[in-house]
Amino acid sequence: MTLVQLRYVVTVAQAGTLTEAAKELFISQPSLTKSIKELEKEMQIEIFERTNKGIVVSKEGEEFLAYARQVLEQADLLEEKYTNKSARKQELSVSTQHYSFAVNAFVDLIKEYGKEKYDFSLRETQTFEIIEDVASLKSENGILYKNCFNASVIDKLLKSNDLVFERLFVAKPHIFISSKSPLAGKKSVTMEELKPYPYLSFEQGEHNAFYFSEEIFSMVERPKNIRVRDRATLFNLLIGLNGYTVCSGVIDEDLNGSDIIAVPLDEEGEMEIGILTHKKSHLSRLGKAYLEALRKYADSE
Repeated sequence: MTLVQLRYVVTVAQAGTLTEAAKELFISQPSLTKSIKELEKEMQIEIFERTNKGIVVSKEGEEFLAYARQVLEQADLLEEKYTNKSARKQELSVSTQHYSFAVNAFVDLIKEYGKEKYDFSLRETQTFEIIEDVASLKSENGILYKNCFNASVIDKLLKSNDLVFERLFVAKPHIFISSKSPLAGKKSVTMEELKPYPYLSFEQGEHNAFYFSEEIFSMVERPKNIRVRDRATLFNLLIGLNGYTVCSGVIDEDLNGSDIIAVPLDEEGEMEIGILTHKKSHLSRLGKAYLEALRKYADSE
């Protein structure tokens, strides 16, 4: 077993395919495949399962990769401290629902740890993909919400994928609207007052069930519905159509501007927003730093 082989398997797990990993590592795919097979033979485990759709990390591979990442991180730190080599590229991948505080924490992390070389990934994506990303170790951290409606389904998925949910904070329901919306001057709004306006939500692809929605009260019938894939489009439509979306109410004016505001929604309910990690994975130095950055914003709620 060598450090090079450990870097190979970690890169493959992050890239998701041998082809992409080989490109990133600047080696041929056959050489990469041979090296991984030799490592698996030596360790007497199957790190990756070969399927018709490609390769996926096996259950025993998940644990092996958790240890591999720790070894590589310590090796990098030793190299930086005791040789004249420049620091290796900093790497971290996070998958999250569409939260501005997650972006804020990411900005703080990069400002403090980015240095001269880094390759960070922040994926604002669908709920099921967040779970898949952390389960397959493509992302070290995931961020999503639970409530009394979706908790049983989400918890079952987390348990089956060896994932842990740690609460960051609990938010009361709000709506995001344009600062020029007819509802902008209200101290709070009701569901009845929202009926004339378009409701915007994030599309969840194949898993578009109510349980995977990013928005609380997703099961409520609404006459006007628009689904989008990204936050910029949603904000533009909020402004252009006087639409609304249901949310945590946490927004940062420095990053998102003053055109979007949060107004409390007069409905009983809570959003328990938390971070996902893998049971068999130990957070890296950057993973821990990002969690601490998140907690700063959580503590301000």
